[in-house]
Amino acid sequence: MADIILSRPSSAAGSKPNETRSAAAGLRWDIIELLFFAYRDFVGDADHELEAFGFGRAHHRVMHFVYRYPGLKVADLLDVLRITKQSLGRVLKQLLDEGYIVQKAGNNDRRQRLLFATAKGEALVTKLAGLQTERLNNALSGIEPAGLEAVKQFLRAMIDRDDPDKVLEAIFGATPSTGKT
Repeated sequence: MADIILSRPSSAAGSKPNETRSAAAGLRWDIIELLFFAYRDFVGDADHELEAFGFGRAHHRVMHFVYRYPGLKVADLLDVLRITKQSLGRVLKQLLDEGYIVQKAGNNDRRQRLLFATAKGEALVTKLAGLQTERLNNALSGIEPAGLEAVKQFLRAMIDRDDPDKVLEAIFGATPSTGKT
């Protein structure tokens, strides 16, 4: 993989970014930076909570989808998260060992590994979702219903629609057991 080397004049700390060059290039620095900071703070609340358990963002994502889609197959979770089997295996083992999720064989195909959140796992996911919901509600307060629909439309448009992952089917085509689509 080639290194990317950008030469840029050094600027004093705290100085404003080069707006002229940004605008001329047609790049959306305004939205890019807002997304960086929004994501940082959105996951930061949960990250802080997860630290107490020795967990990270991968644990959070696994727990989220296992809770939202009980009986999710390990193979489908790999597709949804776009992580390696090895990465999932490490996180899954810790969540299984510590009693946050359980794994059961499929009814029709005993080779399938189906995942379910335990009461302990449900409590953790609910707590994390509560923190994130509070942040979302604060951000969305004062936005009219049409504006809320625009936000949802924007976020859906950010998802790669050509993606073969089952996440789009799950989110847009099925109603999870613990919420609405």
